[in-house]
Amino acid sequence: MGYMHDFDENVQATDVGAAIRKGREIILQAFNWESHKHDWWGNLERKIYDISKSGFTSVWLPPPSQSLSPEGYLPQNLYALDSAYGSEHLLKALLQKMRQHRVRPMADIVVNHRVGTTTGHGGMYNRFDGIALPWDEHAITSCTGGLGNQSTGENFNGVPNVDHTQPFVRKDITEWLRWLRNKVGFQDFRFDFARGYAAKYVKDYIEGAKPVFSVGEYWDSCSYQNGRLAYNQDSHRQRIINWIDATGQLASAFDFTTKGILQEAVKGEYWRLRDAQGKPPGVMGWWPSRAVTFLDNHDTGSTQSHWPFPGNHIMEGYAYILTHPGIPTVFYDHFYDWGTSIHDQIMKLINIRKKHNIHSRSCIRIIEAQTNLYAAIIGDKVIMKIGDGSWCPAGHEWKLATCGHRYAVWIKE
Repeated sequence: MGYMHDFDENVQATDVGAAIRKGREIILQAFNWESHKHDWWGNLERKIYDISKSGFTSVWLPPPSQSLSPEGYLPQNLYALDSAYGSEHLLKALLQKMRQHRVRPMADIVVNHRVGTTTGHGGMYNRFDGIALPWDEHAITSCTGGLGNQSTGENFNGVPNVDHTQPFVRKDITEWLRWLRNKVGFQDFRFDFARGYAAKYVKDYIEGAKPVFSVGEYWDSCSYQNGRLAYNQDSHRQRIINWIDATGQLASAFDFTTKGILQEAVKGEYWRLRDAQGKPPGVMGWWPSRAVTFLDNHDTGSTQSHWPFPGNHIMEGYAYILTHPGIPTVFYDHFYDWGTSIHDQIMKLINIRKKHNIHSRSCIRIIEAQTNLYAAIIGDKVIMKIGDGSWCPAGHEWKLATCGHRYAVWIKE
């Protein structure tokens, strides 16, 4: 464990706002729903050089703890790091390799619910006997069969939900997060099912464990009218913004609004990409420094396909999020499983983003948002377009930097 003392950041005294203020994050979600079947920690270790070279700053890994489900989302013994993704030894080797290549590991934090080891009150598996954090029924909300208080959020049905109002629960979770951060070597956190408990507890956990960067999964339904996505999604993005605010603005959040709108827009409704005020219509348009944009993840895409981005428009999607304000996320499947051409096209877009200093707060002016065409200028050095409408910027100073199926990006030399 000796190597754990040479963090790039001072582990004990991280400024939890620094990464958000800099706004230069580019995230890779480095797993899908099937990854646990494939010696995952070892597979990723072999890719860290490529991940680092591609320009990613943070790599979101699946939940590290022992879990009743192999994917990791039904955690039981939080301190046991042997999981379906590989052994504790292989995980620590991966984290060490990431640190050597200056890529931050992001832990998937599942603390909304926890599956007990023995039955207690009401015949539910709501006691945690014989493992670290041996809670009893008082750690579980009364709405999911425990003896604790009512939930402060929405229930994750079918399993015991953790009662975050209990001081002993918060103390134990904070100590576990500090252990992940300071002893195991995770630097960033992704909070799973953030609708399940009050955001003020996320604030407590961030302040207690001091991750470099945090993002929450606050996922609820967009607005629909007569079965079609409504043009105005202000109420949807406002709910995400309210959650970020309630974390003391310490967390960012996945921009589900942008995903929902973008994946309809690319089907020939590009007018959706400009809101009534002329701004981008997702969280990105209102609070870009906290908007973590993405096309798909292990839930929406992969083999679950709960809400997938249309596959033949993937590169248009990346041309949008990788040139725009916000904090873009690339999905493992697209980067590594969809062929070398997609991998290299995404890499080119990341390179343009970094080289021309596009960051989370870059200014944006939308030039066109029509049925078959969207075009925007970002900062003062990058112009992009998506859609099959024919368009290019006026002026000889603009040079084509990259292009592909229904997208093009120009830079000012």
